[in-house]
Amino acid sequence: MIKKIRTLLHDKGVTWLKEKADFSPSNQQQILDSLKQSHKKGVIDVGVLGMMEGVLRVDNLQVRDVMIPRSSMNFLHINDSYHTILQQVRETGHSRYPVFDDDRDDIEGILLVKDLLKYVGREQDFNIKDILRIPMTVPESTKLDNLLTSLRDKRNHLALVVNEYAGTAGVITIEDVLEQIVGDIDDEHDEIDDHTQDIVEHDQHHFMVKPTTEVAFFNKFFGSQLPDDQFDTIGGVITHEIGHIPKTGEEFYFSNLNFHIKNSDGRRIKLLQVIQGNLAPL
Repeated sequence: MIKKIRTLLHDKGVTWLKEKADFSPSNQQQILDSLKQSHKKGVIDVGVLGMMEGVLRVDNLQVRDVMIPRSSMNFLHINDSYHTILQQVRETGHSRYPVFDDDRDDIEGILLVKDLLKYVGREQDFNIKDILRIPMTVPESTKLDNLLTSLRDKRNHLALVVNEYAGTAGVITIEDVLEQIVGDIDDEHDEIDDHTQDIVEHDQHHFMVKPTTEVAFFNKFFGSQLPDDQFDTIGGVITHEIGHIPKTGEEFYFSNLNFHIKNSDGRRIKLLQVIQGNLAPL
């Protein structure tokens, strides 16, 4: 009897789902279209739709697309004193820091700020080597969905990104990945008007740019002359100039710059790469 009830409930549940959503798509765009139809039918609300779209978009991104590059990282040196480290923490406000020795490709470990608490009142006993954690390392080409799984399984919040020569390329946190799904996550230490992460340099020709970057700041950074009389952000200018919301993977030239859309959810640009010169996207 119980088995019959379970079968009946299962059959009714499947029928309800089939009526509410189409489960026959053969590619990612069709999946997104089905999700949008499900939203229109009231199966999922707009917030859930946005996150589900973000989850699917993550499949198109690699670590190098959203990592903090080496040039923007905050490091500690293996010989830094307790008070020197505290000053660095006060100035930067991070909870984890890579610690290097001879050079920044020689990472000794990761320091968690909370581990400094055990030395309060006995700073003379501080030895940074006693509290260093073994860093989790990933290649630049790691897919974001695979990274998220690894961070979860290994209970890490941060991974060191290495290049093809095993040198330090950057760092990425679980927050960087989750922001691709749920949008920007600001905490009490984030400066609302801070532009330092709006444009992130990978090398002298490739830059990751947030679409919310102010046009005036963008023009000053690149020496460009994008119009700023109608739109405040670079995402607004791009959408206006090309006449539609670009899809992930679209590429076009404008104002002597190559714009490559790294992530778009069909309603807005979420991440783009700007390339100076006739080079391929990273």
